[in-house]
Amino acid sequence: MRDLRIPEKKFRPEIEGIRVVAAFLVAIYHIWVGSVSGGVDVFFIVSGYLITISLLNRIERDGKINYIDNLLGLGRRLLPMAMTVLLTTIALSFVIMPTVQWKQIISEVFSSAFYYQNWQLATNSIDYLGQNNNASPLQHFWALSIQGQFYITWPFLITFGFILARKVLKTPIRKTLLSILIVIFLASLSYSIYITAVNQPWAYFDTFARVWEFSLGGMLALLLPYIQINRNLSLILGWIGLAIICFTGVLLPVSTVFPGYVALLPTTGVMLVIIAGENGNKFGVDKFLGSKPFLKLGGISYGFYLWHWPLLIFYYSYFNTDSVTLFGGLAIIILTLILSYALTKILESPIRGLSVKHSKKKLIPILAAFVLSTVLANGAWAAYTNNEAQTSVLGKVIKEDYPGALAIHEDIQPNPDVEPLLEDPTAKESLPEFYSDGSCYSTMRESEVTMCSYGDTEDPDYTLALVGGSHSGHWFPALKELSNDLNIQIDVYNKDACRFSANDMNETLSETCITWNKNVVDPLLEAKPDIIFTTANVAEATTIPQGYIDQWGKFEGVSEILAMRDTPRMPEDIPLCLEQNDDETCSVEREEVLSGEIPWENTDGLPENVTFADLSNYFCDDETCYPVIGNMVVYRDKHHITNLYSETLSEPLKDELLRAIEKVNN
Repeated sequence: MRDLRIPEKKFRPEIEGIRVVAAFLVAIYHIWVGSVSGGVDVFFIVSGYLITISLLNRIERDGKINYIDNLLGLGRRLLPMAMTVLLTTIALSFVIMPTVQWKQIISEVFSSAFYYQNWQLATNSIDYLGQNNNASPLQHFWALSIQGQFYITWPFLITFGFILARKVLKTPIRKTLLSILIVIFLASLSYSIYITAVNQPWAYFDTFARVWEFSLGGMLALLLPYIQINRNLSLILGWIGLAIICFTGVLLPVSTVFPGYVALLPTTGVMLVIIAGENGNKFGVDKFLGSKPFLKLGGISYGFYLWHWPLLIFYYSYFNTDSVTLFGGLAIIILTLILSYALTKILESPIRGLSVKHSKKKLIPILAAFVLSTVLANGAWAAYTNNEAQTSVLGKVIKEDYPGALAIHEDIQPNPDVEPLLEDPTAKESLPEFYSDGSCYSTMRESEVTMCSYGDTEDPDYTLALVGGSHSGHWFPALKELSNDLNIQIDVYNKDACRFSANDMNETLSETCITWNKNVVDPLLEAKPDIIFTTANVAEATTIPQGYIDQWGKFEGVSEILAMRDTPRMPEDIPLCLEQNDDETCSVEREEVLSGEIPWENTDGLPENVTFADLSNYFCDDETCYPVIGNMVVYRDKHHITNLYSETLSEPLKDELLRAIEKVNN
C-alpha cells in the first residue's frame, strides 16, 4: 500500500508572519481592546503543523525519536526566555504589585515554570473562592503551558503511530498517523463542544478541549501536498484567511465562547494562509507575511508574547489604572520589542546555537540553572511572604488597638497611632476554617451534601446548622467565637455560590445548587438542629425571594431559622483598593450598596419559625459603608468578610443569636 506523499522540504516564511500577526493581535487586544483575539489558537495550529512535520521526518529517517535530545531541544528553545521573564516578574512584582496578590503570583510562578498553569487557572475558574483573584502578570502562561504539554506528549504519539504502522498493522506510516490524528481531532473537538457548552470557563483552559487544534495542524501537514488550487483562487483565499485571523476577536467574544466549534474560525484562517502559500501568487498573502520585516519580527515573536502581558499588568498597578492610553500602550509595545530583541540576541540565540548532540554537558547545566534560579527565587519570596503574614497578624490583635466591630458595639475608639490591620499579605486567603478541613464544603461543580461539626461537640446545649454559600460561611468565625460561651455545636452545610433556597422563577441558581438544596433538606430534617443559620436576602434586594420562604417553611416545628441580612457588596476589591488608595477613596455611599428598606418588612407569607437579624450598622453608618472599621479591614474581596473582622462581630451577633435561642426554649 502506497503512503501519503512527502511534501517538499522548504522554508515557509509566511508561517513566521502568521506568528507575528498572532503575537501582535494578542498584545493589541489585551492593551487597547481589553479582550481576547483568538491569537493563541493560531499558535496552537501552527505548532501542530510544524512539530508534526519535524517529528515525522525524524522518525522516518532514524526509526526512532530520541526523547532526551527532544526535551533538551525544547528546553534550549523555550526555557531561557521564559525563565528570564519569570525571574523579572518576581523582582518587579515584589516592588510594584500589591502584597495581597503576592501569594497568587508566587503560585503562578511555580505553575508557569513547570507548565501546568492552564490547569491552575481552570480550577480557579470554577472555584468560587478563586474567582475573585485579580489578573496577575503571568496569566498568559496558560497558553504556553498547553503548548509545553503538547511538545512533551506529541513525540510519544508519533512513536505510537510509527510502531502501530510498522510492527502491528503493517500499513504506511503517514496514512496510519493521519487516521490517528483524525480520531484525536474528532474526539477532542466533540469534547470541546460539550465542555464549552456546560462549563466554558473550565473549557477555555482545558488541554483536552484544545488538542484538536494541534491535531488539525498535523492533519494539514500530512494532506497539504494534495491540496492544489488555482493561483487566483489561492490569492483570494489567502487574504481571506488573514482577515479571519485578524478579525476573529472583533466578530466573536472569544473569552466567553471559545474553544468549542467557534475556534474553527481562526484555525480555518491559518489553514487558508498555509494552503495559499503552497499555491503561491506574486500578490499572495504569503509574499506579504514572508517579507523581511515579518521574518525579522518572527524571530522575536515568542519573546514578544512573553513580555507584553507582565509589562501591561505592571503598568496597571504602577499607575493605579484599569485602562491604557494610546501613548502608554505604544510605550508597552516598544519596550516589549526592545526586550524581546535584546534578550533574543544576547541570551536566547547563543544558547540555541549549542548543539544538543555535541554540547549536552554544557547545555544541561545552563538549562538547569535557569529553572533552579527561578524556583529558588520564588521559594525565597514565598518564605518571606509567609513570614510577613505571621508577623503581621500573630500577637497583634489587641482589643484596644484593633477593636474591629467592637468600635461600634462597645464604642471603643481605636488607637490613632496604630496602622490598620489589613492582614497583609494574605488578606485574600482570610477564609473560614472549614474551607481547609478536607471535605467540609461542596464546590461549585458538586451537588453532594457534606457536613462538619465545630464548637462544643462533646455536650452541647444547642446545635446550630450553618447552611448556604459563602455569605453564610463568612459568619463562621463569629459563631465559632460564641460556640464555647453558649455551648453550641456548629454543623456546617456549605456549598460555594449557593443560597439556601427552594428556587423560584426569579432566582438564578445553578443546576448543582438546585440539586444541593433538594439534597440538604432530608439530612437537616433528620438532624433537627435547634437553629438554622443562613442569609435572609441577596445583596441590596428589598424583598425576600420566594424560594427562601419555601425552603424555610419546610422546617416549621423542627428548627428555628436565624436569617441574616446580606452584607453590603462593595464596588471594588477592598484589600487591593486599600493598598493603592486611602480609606476614604475605598468607601462608598450606603444607598449605593444597601437599600434603605428592610427586606422582611416588604415580604408577605413569612413562616413563624424565622428570626431576622440585621447587622448592617456594623458595616455602614447612615451615609457611608466603610472598608476599614476599628483599625481592621472589613472585606477580603468585594463582599466577603475577613476572619478577623468576623470574629469581632461575635458580640453583636450574640444578641441576635440569643433571641433565636429564646424562641427555641419557648
